[in-house]
Amino acid sequence: MLVFLPVSLEEAFDAFEQCPDAHFLAGGTDFMVEVNFALRRPPAVVCLRRVEELQGWRVEGSEVVLGAGITYTELLAPRLGELLPGLAQASRTVGSPQIRNAGTVGGNLGTASPAGDSLPVLAALDAKIVVASKHGRRSLELADLIVGPKRTTLAPGEVIVEVRVPAALGSQQFLKVGTRNAMVIAVANVALVADWAGRSVRCALGSVGPVVIRAREAEEFISARIDWEGRTPPSDGDLAEFTALVRSAARPIDDHRSTADYRRHSVGVCAERALGRVFSGDNREASERTSWAS
Repeated sequence: MLVFLPVSLEEAFDAFEQCPDAHFLAGGTDFMVEVNFALRRPPAVVCLRRVEELQGWRVEGSEVVLGAGITYTELLAPRLGELLPGLAQASRTVGSPQIRNAGTVGGNLGTASPAGDSLPVLAALDAKIVVASKHGRRSLELADLIVGPKRTTLAPGEVIVEVRVPAALGSQQFLKVGTRNAMVIAVANVALVADWAGRSVRCALGSVGPVVIRAREAEEFISARIDWEGRTPPSDGDLAEFTALVRSAARPIDDHRSTADYRRHSVGVCAERALGRVFSGDNREASERTSWAS
């Protein structure tokens, strides 16, 4: 197997031109599992870890720009955690320290697993995904990039280069349900953003459908019912209706990790708790609640 180790995007694109059947490799936390189980047999690999343009993060105006090679560990840094608290909460639930040191946001997007922990947060934040190839760049919504389980609209030779996210957009929450408190693939997860300035709630669901699902009807309902001036919690009746609408948005399946009914129940519980925390000022990390919903 050929292994290319480019240090720039130009070198990465040149390597792909030399070997058009090559696979791009980011952190490798999903990629190498597939290789080890003989689900993937690439003739060549273009490793992106050393590509300078994919590293780090910066603030541009009201946006945080994340290099696609940024790791989950880097997302937990205090300053970045202040700007993107929902993404920091999600990052804390990912695997072990070793996995968080290797896994990247770009890799999570490129893998396109319905259970990807960063994906609901990016969806709820209306993140823009910038991809590039030898022929130029384009910007995509998450829903336009990921179109099915492990299926994206990336063209041959295209690489995810950065993710652009609004900085500190209101109150952000991420909750995850799994079979234990660590090293677990999500049975269900929920990201919720309350945008006080925009007077809107955005709610995205993971691991309960073929792709991340925005609970649009639930968002519209609760956004219209909240007292944005007083910032008072929704009534019990409104909260119950919001929860029911979230559950109805889910499209789960039965598999070896959970039943569809339990997944549907779980996202409702998580969405209800997330909305409650927004109004209570409870910012506990999701890792404290990574357990079976009751």
